[in-house]
Amino acid sequence: MSRHSAVVGLFLSVGIAIQLSHGIEVNVLQEDGQLCLYANLMLNFSVTYQGDGEQFQTVVFPLPDYASSEESKCEETSSTLKLKFGDGHYWSVNFTLNEDSYQADTITFSYDLEDVQLFPNSASDEIVTVTQKAQISEIDLNTCYSCKSQDIIQAEGTTMTLWNVLIQAFIPDGRMSQDITLCAADAVTTTAPTTTSTTTTAPTTTNTTTTAPTTTNTTTTAPPVTNTTTTAPPTTNTTTTAPPVTNTTTTAPPTTNTTTTAPPTTNTTTTAPPVTNTTTTAPPTTTSPTPTLPPPSTGKYNLTTPNNTVCLLASFAVRISFTQAGKNEEMNLDPAVTKASGQCGENSSELELVSDQMTLTLAFTNDAKKFRLQVLNVTLKTSSGVFADGNANLSLWEAAIGTSYMCNREQNFNVTNLLSLYTSNLQVQPFEVKKDAFSTAEECQGDAESFLVPIAVGVALLVLIAVVVVAFFIGRRRNMATGYESF
Repeated sequence: MSRHSAVVGLFLSVGIAIQLSHGIEVNVLQEDGQLCLYANLMLNFSVTYQGDGEQFQTVVFPLPDYASSEESKCEETSSTLKLKFGDGHYWSVNFTLNEDSYQADTITFSYDLEDVQLFPNSASDEIVTVTQKAQISEIDLNTCYSCKSQDIIQAEGTTMTLWNVLIQAFIPDGRMSQDITLCAADAVTTTAPTTTSTTTTAPTTTNTTTTAPTTTNTTTTAPPVTNTTTTAPPTTNTTTTAPPVTNTTTTAPPTTNTTTTAPPTTNTTTTAPPVTNTTTTAPPTTTSPTPTLPPPSTGKYNLTTPNNTVCLLASFAVRISFTQAGKNEEMNLDPAVTKASGQCGENSSELELVSDQMTLTLAFTNDAKKFRLQVLNVTLKTSSGVFADGNANLSLWEAAIGTSYMCNREQNFNVTNLLSLYTSNLQVQPFEVKKDAFSTAEECQGDAESFLVPIAVGVALLVLIAVVVVAFFIGRRRNMATGYESF
């Protein structure tokens, strides 16, 4: 096949919450107009480069929504998704076809350091191209590859964060498949809680018909018949179906063979006792309320430069509140199983915290006077699947460069309409860390007020004491003057 045209649209996915990066939807078409490659994804870049004065800088930016896919193409056994943006930058993925599956072989990112919009104060004007092997393989043919979790690809000073991916290559007949091949990170095996179902089985009711022994050539004159009715006691938790009732009336006619005769002198008419049918209704299932989470533990994290100098410090307790499938849930970040990674730059720094169930990515920016938290991305592995959400337009934890930001009280930040961040015992310094320790802290308003209140109360008490003392001396002096006048 020859090179084909492509259609690019803004990712407007329903049900996927994350907004950290722009979303791109790409439809690569054959010459006859049939769809041959589809991609729907979110992508962030982090690039470290040398700036003026031999200082390294790091910039974080998303794949723009205006990226062009005109150079994407489909061929018989290989396809290429290529997205161009800005002044000479592009990102591409190459797919190859196997017998009954396909895979992504390589991911390439090329960027021009001469672009001052993306790389301000760059000391270089070269074009840098990095290639990394993709971790997307064994996708069943005629299925879509789906991965909501983050796929972090690192290569030579560049970090590519890929998530909320939906891709299908080698589409037959131009029709996308409804079948999904999940990435390993999304394939969370959920073990259903053990449910104990108690089924009460009614005891078996044995109906025994007793046939009296046969009396040969016996004539018995029946005296008055005594009818005995026995009522069975109620049976609890038993559903009993009444069997057919057999009434045996025994009368001894003369010279009748095979006559069922009751004991001598008494002919008994036995009526089956009335059966009490008791239907036991299982009590309604009571759903236990979700246990309240304990307060999150405070973790201490840091990043170091290649010469083992600390360049970023962070200390906080974190709880995440999120809404998934209409249900509100919470999860704590456990410092005991959390690993910190990332990179420091002059104008931006990134801290990534990864535990078994949670990944937090925090990107700080520096405008030469103050720093702030600008980007927060959260990925959670829950019993309901993978939850991913974030915001790239935050302005939190702001403080002057050369100081740290501190807030001991609990803070609640609504990151998106589905995601909230709770922090306490917070102190961060993403730039200009000196002597591996926090610098002077700029405190949040609540903490500052908590110090002002006791100070104000103390000052008021001192003023009150001073007034009382002055009044005492004035009163005493007047009393002494009155005493002198009396003489």
